[in-house]
Amino acid sequence: MLKKPAQRALFDALLAWLAACAAIAMFLPPLVQTTMASLPRALVAGLVIALALPLHWIFLGIAARRLDRSVRAWVGLSVLLFPVGSAAALILLAGLLAEPEGRTATAR
Repeated sequence: MLKKPAQRALFDALLAWLAACAAIAMFLPPLVQTTMASLPRALVAGLVIALALPLHWIFLGIAARRLDRSVRAWVGLSVLLFPVGSAAALILLAGLLAEPEGRTATAR
């Protein structure tokens, strides 16, 4: 199904990003009362955030390396501008998958 190694890393980064965003949404106004009323729910949401965010950044860095891009730049964009920067990094790196192989190594 996923043919390129970078494609697999981007898919894993996307899944981690979605999990982190869902857990962060648990602490936003519509759900914050029910989340904070239940200690297990708050703990699970916090653990998901604590695990999913670093995993997202790790997988994003792996994808950037596999696409011959600067890992620091892409992960930095993702960290500084989370969650919008993370989504932008995922979209831009996924767009690089469509480039011919000769252009990805030269277009740094």
